[in-house]
Amino acid sequence: MTRLKKGHAVVASDVIGWREVVSLPELGVFDMRAKIDTGARTSALHAEDQEIFERNGAKWVRFRVPASRHHADFKVEVPVLDERDIKNTSGVPERRIVIRTVLHLGSHHWHVDVSLANRANMGFDMILGRTAIRRHKVLVDAGRSFLAGKPALATKH
Repeated sequence: MTRLKKGHAVVASDVIGWREVVSLPELGVFDMRAKIDTGARTSALHAEDQEIFERNGAKWVRFRVPASRHHADFKVEVPVLDERDIKNTSGVPERRIVIRTVLHLGSHHWHVDVSLANRANMGFDMILGRTAIRRHKVLVDAGRSFLAGKPALATKH
């Protein structure tokens, strides 16, 4: 499959759906359903009980992602990458903690920046924004779901 980009043909290695199963193995998250949201710039993960603390002179955050019908409850401690003003679904900027972690999507894996947000009233605990998938040779088929299959490279320890 090809698409044109500034006059050049670009080969896409995979087509993904608007919903996919992803893993974030560095966080202990396996087989979480995510919405692929090209209208959102930044990816977001549902996080409750966020608490910033210091470890070895660096800023860290601990948080919890409550269980859903698709995954178990889990608690995480990771370094803080940044704090940014990010527009919520209503278009209102809110200050969010951003972390960096490895994403596994089908046969792909790469680092992504993920903001921590309250997504309690949303249909998905995670959204993948366009900056997370840009430059990774995937195209989104907005009419189909779960095209990538379960993450192949992530395994539970």
